[in-house]
Amino acid sequence: MQHTYHIHGMTCNGCRSHVEETLSKVEGVTKATVDLEKAEAIIDMGSYLPIEKFQEALKNDGGRYSIEKSHLASPKNTHPASPKGRSHDSKKHTNEKSLLRGLGTFYCPMHCEGDKTYDESGDCPVCGMDLVQEQGPLRGSGGFTCPMHPEIIKDEPGACPICGMDLVPLEADVSEEDKTYKALLKKFWIAVAFSLPIFLIAMSEMLDNNPLYSVVEQKEWNWIQFALSIPVVFYATWMFFKRAWTSIKTMNLNMFTLIGVGSGIAWLFSVFAMLFPEVFPSDFKTADGNVFVYFEASTVILTLVLLGQLLEARAHSQTSGAIKELLKLVPSTATLVVHGKDEMIAIDKIQRGNLLRVKPGEKIPVDGSIVEGQSAIDESMITGEPIPVDKQEGDTVSSGTINGTKSFIMKAEKVGSETLLSQIIHMVNTASRSKAPIQKLADRISKYFVPIVLIVSVITFTVWAIYGPEPAYVFAFVNAIAVLIIACPCALGLATPMSVMVGVGRGAQSGVLIKNAEALEKMDKVDTLIVDKTGTITEGKPSVEKIISLNDTIDEDRLVHYITSLNQYSEHPLAEAIVKYGKAKIRAASKVDDFEAIAGKGIVGTVNDFKIALGNNKLLQQFSIEIPKALIEKVVAEQEQGKTVSYIAVNNQAVGYVTIFDAIKKTSQNAIKELENKGVEVIMLTGDNKNTAKAVAAQLNLKHYKAECLPEDKLKEIETLQEQGKIVAMAGDGINDAPALAQSDVGIAMGTGTDVAIESASITLVKGDLQGILKAKKLSHGVVKNIKQNLFFAFVYNVLGVPIAAGVLYPIFGLLLSPMIAALAMSFSSVSVITNALRLRKVKI
Repeated sequence: MQHTYHIHGMTCNGCRSHVEETLSKVEGVTKATVDLEKAEAIIDMGSYLPIEKFQEALKNDGGRYSIEKSHLASPKNTHPASPKGRSHDSKKHTNEKSLLRGLGTFYCPMHCEGDKTYDESGDCPVCGMDLVQEQGPLRGSGGFTCPMHPEIIKDEPGACPICGMDLVPLEADVSEEDKTYKALLKKFWIAVAFSLPIFLIAMSEMLDNNPLYSVVEQKEWNWIQFALSIPVVFYATWMFFKRAWTSIKTMNLNMFTLIGVGSGIAWLFSVFAMLFPEVFPSDFKTADGNVFVYFEASTVILTLVLLGQLLEARAHSQTSGAIKELLKLVPSTATLVVHGKDEMIAIDKIQRGNLLRVKPGEKIPVDGSIVEGQSAIDESMITGEPIPVDKQEGDTVSSGTINGTKSFIMKAEKVGSETLLSQIIHMVNTASRSKAPIQKLADRISKYFVPIVLIVSVITFTVWAIYGPEPAYVFAFVNAIAVLIIACPCALGLATPMSVMVGVGRGAQSGVLIKNAEALEKMDKVDTLIVDKTGTITEGKPSVEKIISLNDTIDEDRLVHYITSLNQYSEHPLAEAIVKYGKAKIRAASKVDDFEAIAGKGIVGTVNDFKIALGNNKLLQQFSIEIPKALIEKVVAEQEQGKTVSYIAVNNQAVGYVTIFDAIKKTSQNAIKELENKGVEVIMLTGDNKNTAKAVAAQLNLKHYKAECLPEDKLKEIETLQEQGKIVAMAGDGINDAPALAQSDVGIAMGTGTDVAIESASITLVKGDLQGILKAKKLSHGVVKNIKQNLFFAFVYNVLGVPIAAGVLYPIFGLLLSPMIAALAMSFSSVSVITNALRLRKVKI
């Protein structure tokens, strides 16, 4: 069993070696490998070890280093040198803070370098596109002000010193993407202001008796166009040339290579033509001896490309809309209860164990449990279910959910990056940056795309120059530029990531958390679903119905005492039900010696010198304990009603049993039926006995099931199905399910389950029922279909656009494509791909 953890506090290779040695010495660890750059520890263990063991080992070693679960930590990938030259080392210790505040994490929307991120905004060194900022909660970073007296700004909430009103949070700083959009918008209007006169001057040449020539001659108008083009080329769109030059230097040829080469050649040609007209052949000259200039083509092309970038920037902000909606759920303040008095504090000041008052209509600030009061909680923003959930004392509540009409006091148990909402935001961000397998084809084509287009452009010029009509060189020049401008590798690159980003966000809004794009794509191909029973098909809230003793010398109260004492050491859901039942019956549990949990069978231990065994018939067979026929008959009768029954043995003698009932979820039967209608074969694998499994399967009209499965049995069943060519998804919620979840093509963890199951899975269902699997299946189908649409559009656009720009329609229809029209088409191709991806926000799941 292997798990990945995040390590804080390492600064050198010596630290890495020391941490690795400390973790390797923890009992139960077979191997520990620590990576300094990623700040990660990969730990191999024979059986699952709680993270507290590792935390204690590092604490005892001096407390210089700390460890936390990787899915709660800051992103695992390294942050290489940023576009502005700042290295990751300078911000090595701010990763967690950046995760909480959404600062300093930028990535390429085309994922040119996988999940690589940067510390600052800038351009992608591969494709040249603007880096996109990862969305993260803004917690208390803006300060607080008085609504009546805005000059009052405080770091903490409280009362206004002037009027006494409660201070309210300041608006968060403008996001990086908004800054990018506003900067592009400013440059766009400058480009329009100077390009439009150039365009009008150039178009006037098509008029008979051009009125402009009565003012000054054409030669002077060319110089005016040159002067007007300078602000466009060297300010508003200069970034395109910088990116083009970078792409050529690094040989990462991209869209900006084509734009820079095409529009740059047109502009330089025009300048050279004005300065040295005598070197050009007559083909390039007008009747009065002036050379044709292309300032209007160059500036209009650049302006239209800038428009495309502007529209892309606005569309990009919408693709992360789901995360932004989640961020709005995070309140900036909370009401702390101290010695019975209420005190307003910033949310990032909350500590574990704090008591917080949640008033009617307020958002719950952190994860915790209700200690006083009750209410109905609207959890739709996390689970996607619109019906409020009634919560009583002892029930858990999650950050970002909304309180109903009653007030209650809760205890903070998970704060900061530990909360469910923070985990969801982090998981969505990480998944949005991952690559789907379907993108590999686009990546392979994009690698050769620009060189091929450059070659096609040269061929176009050559063919037109040799075989084209007069003026042949003008036709050759214009068509070669049109080829360069219309080609759009950007549309190919964006086809998959945009769909993944929007789809992952849409899933998060419905309680379906996707760990990576590969899982999202594979889910569409799943044809076999393996489900556990307890906590997956059933509610996962078992309750003890009765404890029966068939031994005259041991009454039921003693059995309750024995099994309650034994189960206090177990993590199994059934153990929790027994302990809860027992604590209501007995005063206190006894100490247990030689406790052992035997996977898939039960538990054993010594209570007050009595050897106690609690579990199924396999457990009793392991210890050669004979089961009386009368006991078997009573147990079978209970099992045939769909109940879970465990045998109780004292000193190697079977003396009784405990009956536990776990209701089937109301949504299970309908979800199974719909999944089967979609061609998914549903198989229930349970560790429970055959009689109980048969009864549950009958209630659900489930054709395929297997009982008495040990963890290794589930693993082998999945391997067998995969050998048959099946695409297998596994849904489970317990530690025992972790190996099977990891082996399956798509592991689905119920959000109500253990951290180990969630960590081993590719998809997590926040609500934790089979209806969520159906949602995941529908979402996956919608995303894959959307990706294919985008790829089809991008491929067809380029396959048709480049030949048309080269002039293949001219011999038949006499049609040529202006470079300016080509620029407009190129700009809108990427926007169209993003717009199509945005349709996923409305997909019904």
